Amino acid sequence: MNARSAILGVLLLVGCVHEPVLPPTAMLPESARTRPQSYLIVTVRNPVATAPSRAASTPRGYDGTGPYIAGGSALALSRALAVDYGLTEVSSWPIALLGVHCLVYGLPHGTDRSQIAAAMKRDRRVESVQPLQTFTTEADPYNDPYAQLQENLRQMSIPQAQRLSRGRGIRIAIIDTGVDLSHPDLRPAALHTQNFVDRSSAQFRADPHGTAVAGVIGAVPNNGVGIVGIAPGAELYLYKACWRKDNDGVASVCDTFTLARALAAAIEAHANVINLSLGGPSDPLLTRLVRRGLAAGAIIVGAMPRDGIRRGFPVEIDGVIAVDAAERGPTAPGVIRAPGSDVLSLSPGGHYEFYSGSSMAAAEISGVVALLEAKLPRLTPAEARSALADSEDEHADGPNVCVVLNVLLRQGDCEQARDAAAVAAPSVDRE
Repeated sequence: MNARSAILGVLLLVGCVHEPVLPPTAMLPESARTRPQSYLIVTVRNPVATAPSRAASTPRGYDGTGPYIAGGSALALSRALAVDYGLTEVSSWPIALLGVHCLVYGLPHGTDRSQIAAAMKRDRRVESVQPLQTFTTEADPYNDPYAQLQENLRQMSIPQAQRLSRGRGIRIAIIDTGVDLSHPDLRPAALHTQNFVDRSSAQFRADPHGTAVAGVIGAVPNNGVGIVGIAPGAELYLYKACWRKDNDGVASVCDTFTLARALAAAIEAHANVINLSLGGPSDPLLTRLVRRGLAAGAIIVGAMPRDGIRRGFPVEIDGVIAVDAAERGPTAPGVIRAPGSDVLSLSPGGHYEFYSGSSMAAAEISGVVALLEAKLPRLTPAEARSALADSEDEHADGPNVCVVLNVLLRQGDCEQARDAAAVAAPSVDRE
């Protein structure tokens, strides 16, 4: 039995892991997933109020001024707009970060959404209006069963880089599907979860795409089982904003509302790195939130679409580090490449599987950025992207992370680290 077969045949049983209680949140109806074209996202200005007015109000403060909730004027506007345009409010949420109240309206059957949106754009009461759009996780549907195990780590010199940093103290927000929280190769104490799709904890744990992304970034090293994550010392903030298209597949779907809620949560949690292994059309509301996150100091990493053209959310936004799978060949200017073919990672139920696509490449770079930020806390997105690009060789399959750390920290020697790593016995995390 070869090493790959041995790993994929492992079924590990571990003690009970207490999953954090998933708090109730503003949810969209099931029909919003199947018929997003029947809904509009609208924002109205929302002055800070002083008392909660509905269960969906956020308990977070807004710029330190106290609870930020849907004020009376915003609520009155939401009702008036529904009446004036014949709409049905199905969900709402006050976005403290933008100073607005966000509403999802359902359209009457047979209504032309574009006409209503155009009319609302001319309405001075409306701060913004846009379609409820959908997004997909950027993962290829099949995996080559003969790839070498974790070749991606060797290609980027991760074992050598981890002698300098393991990402300790860095908060990485993974906006994706759910994650198998009881997987033996994840560190329960480092996992923080929130579900913006539904209230099913069982489904949260059964989602493969988010589990794979979390494994690439944070799988526990030197624990006698499984694989090694790129930034195992980081704290993972797992925000479920996407759901599986099919019960037996990896491909997943998200929408504007769920992604907006997750992005705002990540920013309010002061995430250092935000991973978006997904893509879709340009989206005004999501773009505003990404820009707010960048202004707050977060480094945001996005996956390139399959056509290799840098357009759409999130990679078209200035400041986002766009990442493509190196195996796809030449990519757009300014795009970072990383291994994306047959990347071994975690699978629900304590299993392991190979995954392909720019989703995995983006997750790798999010982990790499965490290694850098742990040692350089004032690192900017531009500095990170430039350092990673400068370390790439035209024949390489991604950045040489050890070289990046060596240059930025002005210490260490990658050749010495490589030689030491080859003979060193397994050790505990000593960062």
